[in-house]
Amino acid sequence: MNPDELLVIDIETASEYSSFEEMGEEWKELWVEKISKTKEDVCVSDMYHLRAGVMAEFSKIICISIGYFHSLSEMKFKIESFYGYDEKKLLDTFLSFMIKISEIKCKWNFAGHNIKEFDIPFICRRLLINNLAIPAFLNFQNKKPWESTVLDTFQYWRFGDYKNFTSLKLLAKALNLPSPKIDIDGSMVGALYWEKNMANRRLNMIRIANYCSKDVETTMRIIFKLTGKDFSNKCSVEIVKSELIE
Repeated sequence: MNPDELLVIDIETASEYSSFEEMGEEWKELWVEKISKTKEDVCVSDMYHLRAGVMAEFSKIICISIGYFHSLSEMKFKIESFYGYDEKKLLDTFLSFMIKISEIKCKWNFAGHNIKEFDIPFICRRLLINNLAIPAFLNFQNKKPWESTVLDTFQYWRFGDYKNFTSLKLLAKALNLPSPKIDIDGSMVGALYWEKNMANRRLNMIRIANYCSKDVETTMRIIFKLTGKDFSNKCSVEIVKSELIE
């Protein structure tokens, strides 16, 4: 794929409630049912802290970062992030952004790390939960594998080995690229989001957005490595400062 046609995407998610105890009784029953088939010897409350943030029925999107080349000749890579507490407004902002991109770029494809199995399905599920229609550019439900133009570095690195799981951090290290996990990592996002002090919580949201942006930048550099076009060190990266969505 032409780098100019790629939209590198990454999302961050957090549980709908700060703890298992905060949920209503019916949601508690559904959570117990959901995790009843797991073999981990962990109580339901602790399991909520560990796993709820990555299950679309029990969590929400708190940040979406998108990176793209807005000047390929000058190797300028731009990253924009939408983040905040109101998920529906965040998703609306994301959809509006994608409409603008479609007006500028007549041809483009999503790229990311594990976006086929996580980011894109998660966005689609949360769109429906928020009573928002799934746009055509996200609707891969009825497409054949060869009709999908998503570039997924996680799938690329598997080389057909479906037993293999490689994190973005590990893949970056293996390819001798800087780690994206400088300030925080994914295991910290939920706790940072649910910080009780509101002033700290707002600062934490900026940290989460920066973390998400860094994942997008690292994925871009991995793509160049995997496709044998390792000129990412010549790129200048611009991170657009955006306002918190409340």
